[in-house]
Amino acid sequence: KSGKMVEVLYPTNHYINHNRQLIASQKIAEEFAGRTVVEGEAITKKCNVYLPAGYDEADVNKKYNVIYFLHGVGGNHFEWMLDKNEQGVPVICSILDHLTENGETEPMIVVFPEGRSAINWENCEFDPESTSMLGFYYFDYELRFDLIPFIESQFHTYADINQTSASAKEYNRLHRAIAGLSMGGMQSLNLTFGGYRCDSAFLCGAISPWNNGLVETVRTPGMEDLFSFVGAFSNAPTTSKGEILGEGIRTSGYTMSVLHIICGDSDGIAYEMGYQKAINGLMKEAGDAVKLYSPAIIKGGKHDFGVWNYGAYQFLKQIFRNEEK
Repeated sequence: KSGKMVEVLYPTNHYINHNRQLIASQKIAEEFAGRTVVEGEAITKKCNVYLPAGYDEADVNKKYNVIYFLHGVGGNHFEWMLDKNEQGVPVICSILDHLTENGETEPMIVVFPEGRSAINWENCEFDPESTSMLGFYYFDYELRFDLIPFIESQFHTYADINQTSASAKEYNRLHRAIAGLSMGGMQSLNLTFGGYRCDSAFLCGAISPWNNGLVETVRTPGMEDLFSFVGAFSNAPTTSKGEILGEGIRTSGYTMSVLHIICGDSDGIAYEMGYQKAINGLMKEAGDAVKLYSPAIIKGGKHDFGVWNYGAYQFLKQIFRNEEK
């Protein structure tokens, strides 16, 4: 019993334009955005959506949890599907199918977005001065105001972002999860827990502490009100310090159900500058605002799908447990 993958188009009203301004249909203060905010026309983006076996468009009474899996700096909404088994099936889909078939998880909808909220979102090059790179650090506005509303209007989900009472927000976040590999892992942590956005060091007149052409700018408002389950697999070096992330969790007013961070100790990209930095001091600041915290190190693990698929497998088994239906 296999799920199916569909590619869908959706309008995006929140993105970085060619002038490095934030296009937004919502009122967003420029001091919080860290740049000029202007109105503009919507652009059309793509995402892949995994629908579990048995999903029936006509059955409006059957509801599903949703997880958003984010890609890396050189990837796109197909990156998670690149690693395939001997039968040619993407490993992530095989994991989802088997966990569901074995009763280890409930059937769930999985969204694989394009993580660059930028006018040139299809540009996958690593260029610190490109608006597509800047778009990684502004994906939270697109998620909140464009992608999540689209998914929850088009598919049968427990969560309904249009319900805005305090009790509805708490209910909704218990039915959403977010996780990512490499740059997507950074996004899952920074954008959810009030970490820092980044921009071109050259254009900011600063020196990059990671020697990758990027520097920190302003903190994000956080998305703890949207997600109760967060995972990061080999999170990128621009991930904010653990003390910053922990403070964001503690001061949000929400409790995180699951926080799963994993990395290989032979990962020359993410292990020290990403993973170790993120976990250092995180729980000391977060305190009891995290129910299940599960950091993990894969001995000999590198910056590859061996770690990422295993991280996804472990994360999927931990989330959406005993939540209110």
